[in-house]
Amino acid sequence: MSELQDHAAVQLLRQAATIRERCRNITHAVQAERSPHFRLDLGRLDAVADRVAALTRSRFPQGGIPYHSRWRHFEAGGVDRKAEMDALLAGRSPAEVARARIDLALVSVLLDAGAGPQWSYAEVLADGTPGQVYSRSEGLGVASFRAFVAGRFSSDPAEPLRVDAQALRQLDAALLAEVFRADDTHPLVGLEGRAALLRRLGEALAAQPEAFGADGRPGRLFDLLAPAGTVQAADILKALLDAFSGIWPSGQRFGAAGLPVGDAWAHPLAGGSGPSAGWVPFHKLSQWLSYSLLEPFEWAGVPVAGLDALTGLPEYRNGGLLLDAGVIVPRDPGFADRPRTPGEPWTIEWRALTVVLLDELAPRVRARLGASAQQMPLARVLEGGTWQAGRQIAAELRPGGGPPVQIDSDGTVF
Repeated sequence: MSELQDHAAVQLLRQAATIRERCRNITHAVQAERSPHFRLDLGRLDAVADRVAALTRSRFPQGGIPYHSRWRHFEAGGVDRKAEMDALLAGRSPAEVARARIDLALVSVLLDAGAGPQWSYAEVLADGTPGQVYSRSEGLGVASFRAFVAGRFSSDPAEPLRVDAQALRQLDAALLAEVFRADDTHPLVGLEGRAALLRRLGEALAAQPEAFGADGRPGRLFDLLAPAGTVQAADILKALLDAFSGIWPSGQRFGAAGLPVGDAWAHPLAGGSGPSAGWVPFHKLSQWLSYSLLEPFEWAGVPVAGLDALTGLPEYRNGGLLLDAGVIVPRDPGFADRPRTPGEPWTIEWRALTVVLLDELAPRVRARLGASAQQMPLARVLEGGTWQAGRQIAAELRPGGGPPVQIDSDGTVF
């Protein structure tokens, strides 16, 4: 295979449409009884829609469902941290405010791997008074927000509200332990891995000055995409994948040249044609980041179109909801007896089924809520929504609310 063909195949695997195509291929194979791992019970999907719709009504009784986004974690505990950040950015241009918001969202999402059961974060508010104690994704979000406003990701003391390549390249586990207040009493899983990921991000930013400027700011994605006037959601994802696919430690490599494709995996049921055949991309963390960048563009007056080009996120809460509710049925009753790895066929199929079934679930949820697809794009169904329903059903079924299956991952896939 030529290097030119490899590059074309990698570009195809970075397209949101390819995610759905390959996930549908796997789902059709499961429905045709060609999978040794799963079968589907689609008759249970309506009960899941009932659960998600009821939860959405209880969480947002007045409507106004926001996007599934890292910005929701910045609202944890009812604290309006965005308003705090806006006050600190007062007087800056709309473009500079957008860059700062993108800087924050990007670094915070990359730090949003599993925290482990023993870690928590006691927030100190801007006025110095003690805040609440948070754990899991909310705790990581709040901690990364506090680190950002304190200038921990900027190399310029005069410009603390930014992320730049120089600061990222100097990060180590000790600094992140300080940021997250992690110690032997409150250990945070994967400190070394998080620090290494941010250092690789710094290297990627520094290597692309034409896109991210001499200072290597991720927020310059705004300058790359905003001039079009309206941004397509799929273009946000593509820009992220083109710029950062090489930073993932668990990322897959394609072709003789070993081109990085990130969260994409070979599977015998993936189908497709051409050099990329047999591969299914998910790009879960990059899509989570794409969802988290919708609002910074919109707040800056740049509309984002084509929201439903992005897929549902194939991770342990959405996928766990469908497993726990009996829609996705493992053929092996002992499926949870051992941790699964991201690259094994069982995990790949589970994630592909999750993508397709979230698409099937969304119109059912909208119908129960009397909402159109325009009023309630998938980004709002997830927030309303399926992610919280996955957490809810897990808490009903297992002490501690853990997912139905453990994934042995470095945190950059799940």
